[in-house]
Amino acid sequence: MTYTIGQVADMLQLTISQLRYYDKQGLMPFVKRTEKGDRIFDEGSLKFLEMILCLKNTGMPIKDIKQFIDWNMAGGDTLPKRLDMMKQQEENVQNQLRETQANLKRIQEKIARYEREMKEE
Repeated sequence: MTYTIGQVADMLQLTISQLRYYDKQGLMPFVKRTEKGDRIFDEGSLKFLEMILCLKNTGMPIKDIKQFIDWNMAGGDTLPKRLDMMKQQEENVQNQLRETQANLKRIQEKIARYEREMKEE
């Protein structure tokens, strides 16, 4: 099954402009085009896009995502590089989680303090 850029934008909750931007940044070499130049997405394209969004949402820079996509397109010889990249991103996300948990704890402590103060009034 194939999808239009509009259908993909709806499915992934993106705008068509975002998808075009990703394409211009070289993140979508896997997308085929019709004779008129319209982008055609298949199931494999959707999987790639979901991975791109995952990496973007975890703070990976576009240039690094492009490198990841380029290595994927190059084939199996790049597997060790892709593995190293994913391990580094995993570490980055683990650090983000720790920071977020510490911030959440501070906020919860502040809420508890305010609630205690309101009861004392």
